[in-house]
Amino acid sequence: MNTVSHSPTVTGVILAGGMGRRMGGIDKGWVKLNGTALIQWSIKALSLQVDALLINANRNLERYQTLGYTVVADTMSDFQGPLAGFAAAMATADTDYIVTAPCDSPLLPLDLVSRLFIALGHQHQLAVAHDGQRLQPVFALIPVFMLPDLLTFLHQGGRKIDLWYARHTMAIADFSHCPECFNNVNTPQQLATMHTLKYST
Repeated sequence: MNTVSHSPTVTGVILAGGMGRRMGGIDKGWVKLNGTALIQWSIKALSLQVDALLINANRNLERYQTLGYTVVADTMSDFQGPLAGFAAAMATADTDYIVTAPCDSPLLPLDLVSRLFIALGHQHQLAVAHDGQRLQPVFALIPVFMLPDLLTFLHQGGRKIDLWYARHTMAIADFSHCPECFNNVNTPQQLATMHTLKYST
């Protein structure tokens, strides 16, 4: 009997649901770098690599919807962190996997998804990027079937990404060739530094 296999499908998830505390509480997705909003930098890079794209946001939802993609808010209140965004995206995605990335990293790797899948192989449940010096936990490839386990973890009070990852077999995707791909905007000073760099749009 012939069996039909298919390439796994993936939804890109841009995480724009944080409080932006170190940026004075502003919505970082709409901070501009060289005249372009950070969310648009992320969309340009990630949309080329996935079957579908959605944005996780907890403020300015209507504004994000003008970008033409599905926008999902956390189902948990009070900004419970990236895992809450993961859960909201996994509950919405109609694909085998999600790939997550923050909205404030304008140099998102153009081979993020392919490298994560290569690292995942057949023996791991999820894959996470590593820049050569440290893990980059919000750049991750996660199967949507893990949603019930994530919800259990969240409902038990868990919030730390590394502790949830530790419940599963995790692959590490090596991005030591481009650590700058994970530069992000957390403070006005970091934004000012990035303005001095040369980016192509």
